Amino acid sequence: MKRILLIGKRGFLGNYLNKHLRKKFKIKFVSFKKINNIKKTIIKYDYIINTSINKNYIKNKYNKKFDNDFQISNLLDQKKNTFIFFSSRKVYRSKENIKENDRLNPLSNYSKNKLITENFLKSRFKSNLLILRISNIIGFKLNFQKNLHKTFIDLFYEKAKKGFIYDNGNRFKDFLSVKKFGQILEVMIKKDLRGIYNVSIGKKIYLNQIINWLNKYNKKPLKVIKYEFTKDKGFFLNNRKLMSKIKIKNEMHELKKECLNLSKKLFN
Repeated sequence: MKRILLIGKRGFLGNYLNKHLRKKFKIKFVSFKKINNIKKTIIKYDYIINTSINKNYIKNKYNKKFDNDFQISNLLDQKKNTFIFFSSRKVYRSKENIKENDRLNPLSNYSKNKLITENFLKSRFKSNLLILRISNIIGFKLNFQKNLHKTFIDLFYEKAKKGFIYDNGNRFKDFLSVKKFGQILEVMIKKDLRGIYNVSIGKKIYLNQIINWLNKYNKKPLKVIKYEFTKDKGFFLNNRKLMSKIKIKNEMHELKKECLNLSKKLFN
């Protein structure tokens, strides 16, 4: 059985993956603050996955001391440990049908930092590296107020609690449920994949459509506000490289079902 060191006990993604992956693999789940306590035994793990993040890495210009993945990589043996790095779709220029070899154009400090970490890890681990450029993850969180890095679902819930939503017109993005993300990661590990992959549903999803799904069980009426957005209509990732390797279903109706389940949890 493959052994995985999963890092990041405080976040929603780490906690979900811990529950999902331990059904198939031997998991050691630790917080980033405790990582030095196991540095002598870290070499025994086949895969290292970090879901933790430093708030300074999100907001500020790159600094190694705020890069958790860099800190963790210093404890690893690049020939014996395989590192799975959670990057972001924000490293790309925003457009439709983005492929892994398309132009990179990070605009925020967060996305610039992700790309810096990508390049560092590629130089260190070479073939023992799996980089996931992940789209928007949809899933239930116990506390939406304490998130360091607010996602689409965080922003939707904040606005809905205040009694309004935006009319997004024809704007679209790319989404993936946390359940599907867990399934995808499980198969990637089983198949020992390496390299860079877009992880997404790979389809254009209109924001008004997904908001309707998420708002399905909200009994309070919401005020719809017209908002002047930028000319950028949105993005979606091309996931064909990944799906040709793992060959599992990744369809719109599955995402809709997960959004409706999430709506029940949010508003009941």
